[in-house]
Amino acid sequence: MRFFTPGPAHHRLGLVCLGVGLQYGALPTVGPRTLDHHVAVVISSGAGWYTDPADPQGRRTAVTAPALLWLTPGVPHHYGPDPGTGWDEGFVDFAGPATASYTDLGYIEPDRPVVPLTDATGPRAVIGRMARAARRDNPLLEVETGAAVHELLVALRRARADLTPDGHQVLKALARDACLPLSVAEHAARHHMTLAELRTAVRRGAGCSPKDYLLGIRLGRAKELLAGTELPVAAVARRVGYDDPAYFSRLFTRRVGTAPVRFRAQQGRTVPGGFTDRVPDPADPPVIHAPPAP
Repeated sequence: MRFFTPGPAHHRLGLVCLGVGLQYGALPTVGPRTLDHHVAVVISSGAGWYTDPADPQGRRTAVTAPALLWLTPGVPHHYGPDPGTGWDEGFVDFAGPATASYTDLGYIEPDRPVVPLTDATGPRAVIGRMARAARRDNPLLEVETGAAVHELLVALRRARADLTPDGHQVLKALARDACLPLSVAEHAARHHMTLAELRTAVRRGAGCSPKDYLLGIRLGRAKELLAGTELPVAAVARRVGYDDPAYFSRLFTRRVGTAPVRFRAQQGRTVPGGFTDRVPDPADPPVIHAPPAP
């Protein structure tokens, strides 16, 4: 186990790691206790239990690996592994103003302290890297572990067992069709879903509303077209699903903070032949040939 005391400047980065640990075997029970910060406890093997000390009936929730325990500020908790089997756990204590945004997006779930995971390998690897970074002589300790807390929250979100393949398929289909001139209701109808069902699926999978999910994709594509082509703004608007270029320009300016024309002036990188959408493979980087000598 390692515990840290980040300074005010580190807290302004959004998230700080207050402690990290890797433990296994017949560990002692924890609590009852209440903390003033968040803790993610990743159970990668074994089984145990969790209970809310405030529950008058003292009911226990079974914990079977792989699983996540969310310990949130101000909420009493009491948990431990089965004495006969023990368990393998990695924990990260963290805090910071960004926890509120991660909670709004559904990455942190205060109302669900026990979360089944499909696989703990990804989150456990992040915790392992944090533990290795936790050297007293590491000058990057607070920044490196704080950045890893963001990575851990993403890994935990990806590993959640309740994010069903059907939900992912809906998000993929919405991303594919985002630039079609369709309303959210029309997207729902294409997938034989009610608006409420679509909202629930997108909120669970992406942490936002269908409107914001589609808008983010449209604006991202619009930026690419503005930066990488010489298409007129009206043509860019049509390419991303807006028949009214004036409305598109107002929307772009409001959400991006600068007008489409100014964005192009700042970011324009038109190249002969255009850009490719293929992401380079780190194991097979492209070969850049030098121009012939004059």
